Amino acid sequence: MPLPRQLSVYACRGHTVVEFRGDIDIVAATELGPFLDRVTGRDGLRLVVDLRPVEFFDASGLRLLHRARTRVMERGGQLRLVCTHPLTLRILRVTGLARALPAYPSLDAALARFEAASGPL
Repeated sequence: MPLPRQLSVYACRGHTVVEFRGDIDIVAATELGPFLDRVTGRDGLRLVVDLRPVEFFDASGLRLLHRARTRVMERGGQLRLVCTHPLTLRILRVTGLARALPAYPSLDAALARFEAASGPL
């Protein structure tokens, strides 16, 4: 099954990176949910969600992030978020999700945080 156009998944320095692109709204979330569930179903996953290419992000995107974080944490993994868009960062702060899932300004910064917490792979 091909990935939705709003999603790419790749490995970087021993971590899984999920990159969202374009508009993350209810239509996109419906398509992305099953793929994100498949990615987050592994034990001990070290996942980075990169929102930098996102142009629009609403409550549907928040639900995707919250679900992904919950699934990763339940399986003993860790999730880091990369986001630089001011409006998306504001949504994360206003809803309180930023406290549970702080945003890093770059992929390198998020990966460095993983490595600082538990050592390089």
